[in-house]
Amino acid sequence: MAAGREATPRAACIDTQSVKTTEVGVEERGYDGGKKINGRKRHLLVDTRGLLLAVGVTAASADDGTAAPRLLQRVDEDLLPRLSVIFGDNKYNNKSLQRWKELERPNWSIGVQSPTPGTKGFSPVRIRWVMERSNAWYGRCRRNSKDHERRFDSSEAMIPLSHIGILLRRCRPVPLAPFNCPAAAVSPEKQ
Repeated sequence: MAAGREATPRAACIDTQSVKTTEVGVEERGYDGGKKINGRKRHLLVDTRGLLLAVGVTAASADDGTAAPRLLQRVDEDLLPRLSVIFGDNKYNNKSLQRWKELERPNWSIGVQSPTPGTKGFSPVRIRWVMERSNAWYGRCRRNSKDHERRFDSSEAMIPLSHIGILLRRCRPVPLAPFNCPAAAVSPEKQ
């Protein structure tokens, strides 16, 4: 409400992030051929401000659209009654996702958005760029640079912990004053 918006979002963005794992992980790992990464895949759902709504972790070989229902069923409709559209890329134009949506969440729609044809490299897509920004925020946290966790559930827990840091920085966006140390207050001439 302080941002001039309703308390619950009407739209959200869904995407994945493939990350390498260390040799510590004992649960399943996979190979993401698109990103050329052997590891795990983080499935994220954020609102249009980049605030985390749901997270899930699978092997990197999992298809985005096929794994999306497992992520979306974690969303409590009672807590997000206004949610009606979820924006994603072409990977969410998936028949199993559409069947799940029709059975479980018929009032939701999946808005598939793609970059302009012929665009090379990274090209931000309206609304969905928020998801790319959120992935970048989580990537700044050292524990998220790789998946160091043994199990999926502890890997999933690292994203909300990182998100807490993001929220705390939003609460106090003003940089702190430099640490005032008595030794630093003494000028070199007086030593």
